[in-house]
Amino acid sequence: MAPIKGEIGKIAPNVLERNFSADRPNQKWTTDVTQVCINDRKLYLSPILDMFDGGIISYAISTNPNLQMVISMLKKAFKKYPNLYGLTLHSDQGWHYQHGMYQKMLKEHDITQSMSRKGNCLDNAMMKNFFGLMKNELLYANKFESIEDFERALRKYIDWYNNKRIKLRLKGMSPV
Repeated sequence: MAPIKGEIGKIAPNVLERNFSADRPNQKWTTDVTQVCINDRKLYLSPILDMFDGGIISYAISTNPNLQMVISMLKKAFKKYPNLYGLTLHSDQGWHYQHGMYQKMLKEHDITQSMSRKGNCLDNAMMKNFFGLMKNELLYANKFESIEDFERALRKYIDWYNNKRIKLRLKGMSPV
């Protein structure tokens, strides 16, 4: 979780209104930041999840929850999908998502920004669900000696999650 900085920029309306269903890929994405502690050291994960199939589009990992981490995640997504006209990208009201640079990048790619209501984690339930799965299936199920060990395992986990982990709502298929 990012440090609470209050309102530092423009708050976007909650366009999504908890409608997490998508008819096609790249219609609705969601993002957030989560923190993991390994031996008193912190690691932050900032992914983008496609609401169509629950797959992770892109992600960034950092030892500091800074703006560069979120911008890096966006750049990876834009490189993978250069044409995102009509996409809605949902987040909480974290300071990263209020930042002018983040909002400018969305606007340049014709992406509609949506934000959860203040203090309402259910508005971003799909992303919170992914974090819960990752922590239960990876973090809590293993013992990691260092954040570097966890980071290597996290990269493998996301690849497994996208390519091999089956989902009932996808009729037993993985997101990919």
